[in-house]
Amino acid sequence: MKGSTYRRYSCRDPKTGKELGTSCPKRNSRNHCTYSIRQELPSREDGGRRSFARGGYGSLKAAQADLDHVRALLGLAESDDPEGTDLIAEMLAEVSRERSPLPEVEETRRRLNAGQDLIGSLTVAEWLDRWLAGKRIRTSGLNRYETDIRMHLKPRIGNRRLDRLRVSHLSEMFTDIRDANAQVLEDNAQRRAAIDELATVPWKGVENRARRKAMKAAIDEMPPFRRITGPATRQHVKATLRAALNDAIGQQIITFNPAAHVEIDPVRKPKALVWTDERVTKWEQTGEKPSPVMVWTPQQTGAFLDFVAEDRLYAMWHLIAFRGLRRGEACGQPWSETNLDTHSLTVSSQLVQDGWDIEASDPKTDSGYRVVALDDDTIDVLKRYRERQGQDREKWGTAWVETGHVFTQEDGSWLHPGKVTDLFERRVAASGLPPIRLHDLRHGAATLMLAAGIDIKIVSDTLGHSDTRITRDIYQSVLPHVGRSAAEATAKLVPLQRKAEAEKAALKAAKKEKAKKAAAKSAGRARGGKPSNKAKAQAKEAVKAKRRKPKK
Repeated sequence: MKGSTYRRYSCRDPKTGKELGTSCPKRNSRNHCTYSIRQELPSREDGGRRSFARGGYGSLKAAQADLDHVRALLGLAESDDPEGTDLIAEMLAEVSRERSPLPEVEETRRRLNAGQDLIGSLTVAEWLDRWLAGKRIRTSGLNRYETDIRMHLKPRIGNRRLDRLRVSHLSEMFTDIRDANAQVLEDNAQRRAAIDELATVPWKGVENRARRKAMKAAIDEMPPFRRITGPATRQHVKATLRAALNDAIGQQIITFNPAAHVEIDPVRKPKALVWTDERVTKWEQTGEKPSPVMVWTPQQTGAFLDFVAEDRLYAMWHLIAFRGLRRGEACGQPWSETNLDTHSLTVSSQLVQDGWDIEASDPKTDSGYRVVALDDDTIDVLKRYRERQGQDREKWGTAWVETGHVFTQEDGSWLHPGKVTDLFERRVAASGLPPIRLHDLRHGAATLMLAAGIDIKIVSDTLGHSDTRITRDIYQSVLPHVGRSAAEATAKLVPLQRKAEAEKAALKAAKKEKAKKAAAKSAGRARGGKPSNKAKAQAKEAVKAKRRKPKK
């Protein structure tokens, strides 16, 4: 195809402002003009022409080098590959329009053979927007992704080219997040100290009022209280980026996912602890919980259920406490999937809270779809609740909202999961029991099942875990008496020589103590003390023998 280099004279007539072109009096000067190139490109499918043009070269050599570069790029596509030829031609046309640097020949060859975009100008921010727009998941999940992208990813790495994103860039990003956390903590401490100092300044007096006014103005100028980006949030940010880059690999836009290789601080999930007597005593004295995840003992669980026995939602508390349903699963459980005759219910839906809005949704994972067996007592509780719900339906009449859910508000409408949590916390506080969260009631159900000796696989299936390892990792705590019994049973399995010797020594000591007591009793009788039972028996036998002796 035609291509050429040419000189351009850009001098203008001072009067008319027009370019002088070849009439420039200095056109024969060696360094007075610039050089340009023009290369015809393959026509578009509709027959439209396209070309590559660029100017401003200071020398003919530089212009010729770029023209050769353009021709080398055009030669990458085989003659029998019209699609490849069209892709390269469109790439060169775009490079010409945008006046961007010519891509390297070998990199373009690799991209062409891999089926990737030949123009690697897509930024991380542009790809994240495209990726998020294509996601088809529930609203709460989308909002979480959007928050990670808006708050962390776009501000720190959004302007980087997607194909040039490296592990080091992500390491720097998470380092920046940790540094920002330190600044947030410092700002919060300064604001808190200023507020505490303001509280000590009296209201009365002109000087005090002026001082308070100045201090309030200074506080208003300080950054507001903010939350830090904790380890769990950082892990979620990493997971969001990793998912987005995996999809970019799937679409052959990039070939490497740096988010899969960056190392950040691990998240240490809190272990569930049981409210033992010692922990309850410390809580009563200090008000501090030993762990964010606390579990009631069977006695405490029973005390709570007795306390809320007359509660309208008692059946929900009972079901969560014994069968371990999640809050959203209990709120969204339909009667159509609750079979009291077969003693089972099928978890197939849930109510999800997004901000303060709620929406019906399928279980989050395939393992969330499950059949949960019900005991006789739970069946009786649900039957009584169904009768009470029928009475509410008759009471409300045409105003009744038919949702088909097991647990509803008094008019039949959906229960709000957030309000359910608030109600549970108020019930716990009123009961005087040590505090737990509503989700901890589910933890308690798991602990009770494990303590009852139920197989870990059955416990995992009942809770809706995808793997028994999840169950083991979360529910490490067992009830105290179960732990002691396990320890004793384990110890008895191992025959130890020192244990046998200790038993012999104990038996010998017991015999020695018995002989010592017998000697003490004999000594007491010799001193006129109270005769022993043996002495009494011997004396009695002597009297009987004397009575049997015949008289002379």
